[in-house]
Amino acid sequence: MNQHLSYSLIFALGFSSLVAQDLPPAFPLDPAQMLERTCFQTSRPWSPQGNLRSDVALVYGIDKSLPARIDSWKKRGYRVHLMTGVAWGEYQDYLYGRYDGINHEDNAQSDRNGHKIGHGGDVYYMSPAENYGEYLCVGVQRGLDAGVEAVHLEEPEFWARAGYSEGFKREWQAFYHEPWQAPHTSVDAQWRASKLKYFLYRRALQQVFDHIQAFNKRTGKSVRCYVPTHSLINYAHWCIVSPQSSLAMLAGCDGYIAQVWTGTARTPNHFRGKQKERTFETAFLEYGAMQNLVRATGRRVWYLNDPIEDNPGHDWNDYRSNWESTLVASLLQPDVWQYEVAPWPERIFAGRYPANVLEEHRHSIPPAYATELQVVINALNDMKQSTHSWDCGTRGIGVLISDSLMFQREQPTPSDPNMAHFYGLALPLLKRGIPVTPVQLENVTLAGFLDSEQVLLLSYQGQKPLSVDVHTALAAWVNKGGVLVFADDDSDPYNQVREWWNDQGKSTRIPRQLLFDALGLTDASFPGDPVPAAKVGSGRVIWLRENPVHFALSESADARLASVVRQATETAGLTWRETNHLLLNRGPYRIGAGLDESIDAPPTTLHGSFINLFDPQLVLQHDITLAPGSRVFLLDLDSVKSPTPRILAAACKTLPLESNAGELRWTVEGVADTPAIVLIACATAPLSIQLDGHAITDFTYIAGDKLLYIRFTNEARPRVLTIKTQ
Repeated sequence: MNQHLSYSLIFALGFSSLVAQDLPPAFPLDPAQMLERTCFQTSRPWSPQGNLRSDVALVYGIDKSLPARIDSWKKRGYRVHLMTGVAWGEYQDYLYGRYDGINHEDNAQSDRNGHKIGHGGDVYYMSPAENYGEYLCVGVQRGLDAGVEAVHLEEPEFWARAGYSEGFKREWQAFYHEPWQAPHTSVDAQWRASKLKYFLYRRALQQVFDHIQAFNKRTGKSVRCYVPTHSLINYAHWCIVSPQSSLAMLAGCDGYIAQVWTGTARTPNHFRGKQKERTFETAFLEYGAMQNLVRATGRRVWYLNDPIEDNPGHDWNDYRSNWESTLVASLLQPDVWQYEVAPWPERIFAGRYPANVLEEHRHSIPPAYATELQVVINALNDMKQSTHSWDCGTRGIGVLISDSLMFQREQPTPSDPNMAHFYGLALPLLKRGIPVTPVQLENVTLAGFLDSEQVLLLSYQGQKPLSVDVHTALAAWVNKGGVLVFADDDSDPYNQVREWWNDQGKSTRIPRQLLFDALGLTDASFPGDPVPAAKVGSGRVIWLRENPVHFALSESADARLASVVRQATETAGLTWRETNHLLLNRGPYRIGAGLDESIDAPPTTLHGSFINLFDPQLVLQHDITLAPGSRVFLLDLDSVKSPTPRILAAACKTLPLESNAGELRWTVEGVADTPAIVLIACATAPLSIQLDGHAITDFTYIAGDKLLYIRFTNEARPRVLTIKTQ
């Protein structure tokens, strides 16, 4: 179900040569590497095919081979973190009692038919007892002893269909002090099962974080802790429960990796009654949700992109176009500048796809795509830009989402299977070029969290507020001038679960009524059509008494919601604007997406001098049209003019060396046997070009544009590129 489906296959390959022999020398120290701008994860020792030359290698898995694998990456000049699964992994020692003499198979997640939920073979998703957290600490300690700088505990996942194992039943009794109830027998039982699942993985993570903090205190080190996790939107859509926003409050949690990629973003959704894949739009919303986990918390987040995906049945054209869509979606979040550029680089640069056809019909990565990937990976090191500006629809609009989106996804009465209660509010705006933000409801209590939002959309259909505090914060925001659009018909059966809003089932109050109480409103506060609105302080509340799922199911409902939000924005003092594109100027970079299913208007054309970093030839272009479905990642040459020669883009890692008069020198290195291209702004034609003392003849100098293109084959070792100019 996630990007690590190949994990067991990778381990099955074995490690016959864990300690790489005859490693090339380390790449020279890059002072900016300390920023940890880019990283990738791998379960293998260093290899020429995995040599992405990012700042950090995330070495995966906590088995006994871990120290040797860590050492191989350190010797090649990488910063090294440890990553391992927290819900599943090659943890048979725990499962079968080889760890502590006790069989723990009853802690495997199980469905209502008693079937263990697996990740392949006997790798099961776990219901984490306290002794499971202790077991993880033992494996993590191997990484700590080997000198990792951070630990990533990925994917704390509990399936919504699970909750039937004996281990889970014991946890229920201990947590609720009442007998276990089968989750599918009532909405109350399903809600309580989800809350317990949410708690159990938060507890397991805190156990490991505490272990690492004790290690830091004992040794004087400062090993950091992160949680790589899917977005809340995806977990809810895929019917998985995970701690999500609550993790940022755990002692010792430094942040997240946002695991958004083609596999999550291509999940079909509804817009104007049509269900289909909308990879770019879904990714944009997923990345936005992940950024809102850390905004105003002091934590950091990396954005994952995957140049392929777990499903090996697609061809390279499919992988490439979907990767470009997710990459652009991630770049359109200007507050984030750190990236995981690939999981499992070996499966990208050594794999053959589609894997479900005869061998003679499978293909290795096309050379052009290998070049494009490395150009982009190196450009991602430059995303910490101090300025940005938008060309898009109205900004300052958000859709509130709660972790409880994950709590209502299974029997007996699951919320909409296609998440239309969320997409029905978000897609009508995004498709009009409005960069709508998924706003984490649990974080609205943080100081300054809502300062950038003027209009918020909210429904308690499919989700519920987890505390009364969020209502107090929302009421304060509205009183200061915010406009809240509340869409709900009170029909959700989960309104009646035992919770804080009904005094644990002793009253019939529902969350919407408690929100209105905080706002000083009653049902009678809202006049009739066309738009029922009530004044609250300097702000307004609009109540649409219908299920937000409706807004995803027809063109007329989509238009009606857009009309209401337009009125809300104008009430908030914003200017309503619709576009058929999103365009972000980010320092010297222009990131753009042309939207389909959008407004009827001519596409926007950019004029200037641009290098499209998705073009492996890096050809200079003067006119770029954002046609529907287009994705661009541009370098604006007018923004990077320099009196001295400089590298503009490169399909390899480049690091400047001290140069003599009339001579320019860089160290270069890339993924072995892939085509490299280096684009240099250079006022004069070179007299000669050498790579490790050998002449390069494959180069082009365009005098009118003062651009020098150099081409060679990458090697997974540092070499010196020398250009003589006089």
